[in-house]
Amino acid sequence: VAKDIAHDILTDEALHDEGEALFAPYRVIVTGTHPEYWSETMLLALRRYLDGGGRLMYLGGNGFYWVTSIDPERPHVFEIRRSDGIRTWESAPGERHHSTTGERGGLWRWRGIPPQSLVGVGFTAQGFDVNAPYRRHEDANAADTAWIFDGVPKDAAIGDHPSLVLKHGAAGFELDRADRTLGTPATARLLASSAGHSDAYQHSVEEVLMSDSRQGGSVNPLVRADMVYIRYPNEGAVFSVGSIAWCGSLSYNAYDNPVSRVTENVLRQFAKDAPLPG
Repeated sequence: VAKDIAHDILTDEALHDEGEALFAPYRVIVTGTHPEYWSETMLLALRRYLDGGGRLMYLGGNGFYWVTSIDPERPHVFEIRRSDGIRTWESAPGERHHSTTGERGGLWRWRGIPPQSLVGVGFTAQGFDVNAPYRRHEDANAADTAWIFDGVPKDAAIGDHPSLVLKHGAAGFELDRADRTLGTPATARLLASSAGHSDAYQHSVEEVLMSDSRQGGSVNPLVRADMVYIRYPNEGAVFSVGSIAWCGSLSYNAYDNPVSRVTENVLRQFAKDAPLPG
C-alpha cells in the first residue's frame, strides 16, 4: 500500500483447493513472514508455477517445514504430526502417520522435499533476543544480480536499524540458510548473510546429532540468515531472505531504508513482463 503496488491476497486454503491454477494470473507471488505449514498439493503447485516461469519472493523464515494435510471429507480439519524438528509437542510412537491422508508426517525434509530444494534456503536456527543485519557477498555484485541492490551503498549493512520484530535488525526470530547438501541449486546466488547472532539463537535440533555447547550463534556458523537469488526455467525466479524479521524492518524511516529498497527493487523487476536482467 505504501508503495502503491497493486496486489491481491491469496490464502493457503485457496492454494490447497485450486492448486497451480490459483497462481496462473500472477507474474510474481510474495509469501508472508512464516509460511510454515504447507500441504503436498501446495508445494507441487508452487514448483509447477516456478518451472512454468513464475517468480516468487519468499520474505520469511522457517517456511515449508511441517508436512500438513487437509481432510478431503472435512476441509475445515487440517493435521500435522510433529517429530524430529523444533516442536512444542512430540507425536507418540506409532502415531507419526496422518489419520486424514495416511501419509507420513514430520518434516518435509525427511520426505525428500527440503525447503532448500524449492526456495534455496531452509530452517537453521531460532532465537528471541535481538536480530542482526545482513552483509553482502561477492555474488551481490555480479552483472545479473547487482540490480537487486540499486540505491543501496555497497558497504552498507542491510537491516541495521529498528524492526517491529525483536526491536533491531532484519535477520532474526527464525532463520533459514542455503545448503547445497540439502538441495540449494548449484545455480543459486548467495547474495548476503547475517552474522553476529547471540547464543540465544540455537542451531535447529534436527541437525544436532550430539548435544554440546557449540550450537549458539556466537560459535556456530550455521546460525545465520542467507539471502539467495535463483533463476528457474522460462524466466522463473526465486528471491529468498531467510528471516521472519525481514518484513518487520520494511517500514523503518517511512520505508526509506535498505531492506525496503531491496524488496521494492526485486518486486518491481519480478512483476515486469520481460526477461530478467542478465
